[in-house]
This record gives sequence, C-alpha cells and structure tokens, in this order.
Amino acid sequence: MSVNSLQKVSASSCPICNRLAGAAGNGSTRRARCARLRPVSTDLRLVRDHTILSVVTGSRAYGLATGASDVDRRGVFVAPAPLYWRFDKPPTHLDGPLPEQFSWELERFCELALAANPTVLECLWSPLVERVTPIGEELLAVRTAFLSRRAHRTFLRYADSQFRKSQGDLRKGGEPNWKHVMHMLRLLDSGLHLVRTGVPRVEVGDLRDRLLAVKRGELPWDEVDAWRAELTSRMAGALDASPLPDLPDRDRVEDLVVSVRRRSLAW
Repeated sequence: MSVNSLQKVSASSCPICNRLAGAAGNGSTRRARCARLRPVSTDLRLVRDHTILSVVTGSRAYGLATGASDVDRRGVFVAPAPLYWRFDKPPTHLDGPLPEQFSWELERFCELALAANPTVLECLWSPLVERVTPIGEELLAVRTAFLSRRAHRTFLRYADSQFRKSQGDLRKGGEPNWKHVMHMLRLLDSGLHLVRTGVPRVEVGDLRDRLLAVKRGELPWDEVDAWRAELTSRMAGALDASPLPDLPDRDRVEDLVVSVRRRSLAW
C-alpha cells in the first residue's frame, strides 16, 4: 500500500478528553465532570474523533461487488488514556455511526490481529483506505508484526466451521447459504496465499466469475467440495516452507500500543 493512496488527516480533539485533562490535579472537580459525561460504552464520539484507520472491506475490497453490494467499513479508534481512569471503561468495539460500519479500539484490534483473526488482518491490507492518521500509518507500518503461522490454523478453522454448517444444511435436505460458501472458498484462497508468500490476499478479482457462480448456487456441491479440499491440501503442503514466523512479534506491537497510550494522555 503506497503512502500516496492514503488520505492523511490529523487527529481531532475530543471534548470528553479535554474536560478530563482540564480537571487533572483537582480530584473533586474531575469526578464531578466525569459524572456528567455520557456513558463511554455508547459514545460514538470515540469513532468520530479518534479513528486512526478506516477501510472498506467486504465484497468491494475483494473485487466481488455487484450492484446490490453494501459498503462495509471497518476501523480502528484509540480511546484516550484518561477514559480508563473511570469505573466504566471505554468499549472494545462499536457499531456505527454509518450503516455497515464497525470499529475496534486499538488494543482489542491488536489482540485479535496477533491471534491471526482473518477479518481483522484483512483490514491492514485492504486496498480501499478511506482514512488514516499519522498514528494509523504507524499501525500499518508494523502490520507484518501480526503475521505468523497461527494463520494456517485460524483460516482453516473458520473455513471448516462454515463447511460443516453447509454439510448439515444439505443433510437436512436444504440448501447451504451459498454466499457463505463463496466466502469460505475466498478465505481458503487468501489463507493459502498468506502461508505461501507471507502476505494476506484481499483482492480476488481473478476468481470473480467462479466465486460469484458459487454465490448464485450454480456450481454442483461436489465441485465446490473438491475446490475446498484442494485449497486445504495446498495450505497444508505450503506450511513447512512458509516464510511466516512461528509466532507474531508481540513486543513490537505492544511497544506501539504503549506509545500511543502515553501520547493519548494529552488528548
């Protein structure tokens, strides 16, 4: 992802943090002001004022969009450190304010990425970046630190869960959710690319026609199952020679989180 493709914006000031910071050094005043604030768990001002990275994911990022496709947005926000002084801690994630928008707080996002969560990892490699701050650029700069051979297990686990559900639907005489089946195959293809090359694959436009045929239910189940089995086998075969490290670089990620937390004291 080139720097030129990123929209650079500066962090906005937050009225909550300004009031907390202004009350520092006066305990009674600080407690009184905190009591008048809205509960943090429902405060979308964190997304509005403290988002460091916002990307488009889903079908538009995958190269699989149709005229009916939604715009799925995922983001990362930083809850300023003063908000953690309260009994009611900041939320780990928030929905909205836009439709199909979901955001994680930085620390939770990093925890999930270190665990090789496919949904979270693809946010760091989405080709469609809508907003990134200087801190967001720091996050993108360490994105390879999240990668490890754990991805082999997590990608397969997510895909296997969907496969077993689809098999259950067929055994009951019903139809599987073909959209979910399509994404199972896309996920396996992305996982194979990651294990083989060390880089997640988000855009799969070269597979568009075949994947959309799966989504429409046009491919026989036997053909779908054979494709799944082939991708699974190739992932297993690629693991021994994978350039991925056994474990992610947790220390490097933690250094970033601690640095951001310290800087957020002044927000």
